[in-house]
Amino acid sequence: MPELPFEISVEEVSVLLAEPGAPRLVDCREEDEWQICKIEGAELAPLSRFGEEAKARFADTNQHIIIYCHHGMRSQRAANFLRASGFAKAQSMRGGIESWADLIDPEIARY
Repeated sequence: MPELPFEISVEEVSVLLAEPGAPRLVDCREEDEWQICKIEGAELAPLSRFGEEAKARFADTNQHIIIYCHHGMRSQRAANFLRASGFAKAQSMRGGIESWADLIDPEIARY
């Protein structure tokens, strides 16, 4: 199977989340940002603790994991960390939750 692209669009994520066997959706923003808004079904893994918690939280290197943040920069760092740890299917959601609000769910709170 070819390697997945490093970044994935919010439109592609929206489609994947609606399918059976959806990827694991991880929000790497901080707790205070998570309290403002989040994508349904996501789990919080703040970038500030990502490296120390990753080994316990992410065990299956074959799992498809999509990571998002506010604009897409922190999620790139988290996805890079996972890829360097053997997670070939880790992807960063381009544009973050801001793009999700623009293109998928305009009702989501913004900050």
